[in-house]
Amino acid sequence: MKPYILEQTNWKQIKNQKYEVAVLPWGATEPHNYHLPYGTDSLETAKIAEEAAEKAWEKGAKVMVLPTIPLGIQNMGQIELPFCLHTTLSTQQMILRDILKALYNQGIRKFALMNGHGGNDFKQLIRDLQPEFPEMFLSIVEWFKLFDNKDYFDEDGDHANEMETCIIMHYFPQLVRPLEEAGEGAAKSFKLKSLKEKTAWTPRRWDKVSEDTGVGNPKKSTPEKGARFLNDVTDRIAAYFIELANCDVNSLYD
Repeated sequence: MKPYILEQTNWKQIKNQKYEVAVLPWGATEPHNYHLPYGTDSLETAKIAEEAAEKAWEKGAKVMVLPTIPLGIQNMGQIELPFCLHTTLSTQQMILRDILKALYNQGIRKFALMNGHGGNDFKQLIRDLQPEFPEMFLSIVEWFKLFDNKDYFDEDGDHANEMETCIIMHYFPQLVRPLEEAGEGAAKSFKLKSLKEKTAWTPRRWDKVSEDTGVGNPKKSTPEKGARFLNDVTDRIAAYFIELANCDVNSLYD
């Protein structure tokens, strides 16, 4: 039993403990090359939230990690693949609103949404929902953007790549197929110079970009690389949880 994981704790623990911060991991359900599970985004984000919460709890920060939402926004060309689950932005907003309403009515005033899927974009949702919960501090943590991957991994990429493979190898080795079965994650780039240089943006058509659904070569992955990366990621997120738990949200500016 972990008192900072809602799915594992109980009413006796919660009844006698005041919690300061609610953490909501949010992932997706989609193919991740041939070697990683469909639940990669949700599995890794839940574990990162758990590990960061544990570190924060040990320092006295009373945080609670909520059950992970495994429903993300997908690109065309991936939605059509079997069991790739796609939700619209309006659906995500309704889910988030209902969770925030429950927490708000229960007296929770500090909230961190931990996003683990690149296709999700929660900033506008937070801006839109904030006026409905004026006394609640709403924030977003995107763990995959905290560090430069080049400092930890040999190969680049952003989907079922070396980084994600190393993470799942560390947390869930039993869910990773042999790397010799993995596709190389070769991805095509846009022909338009302006899209390459990010003058403009458009969502990638996944079936035109990748043959194996991966973007980034996972062949050099090891669990040791994942452990080193995750230690730094969870340290940094834990530091935020501690700051948030201890701060006065009405006095955040110098």
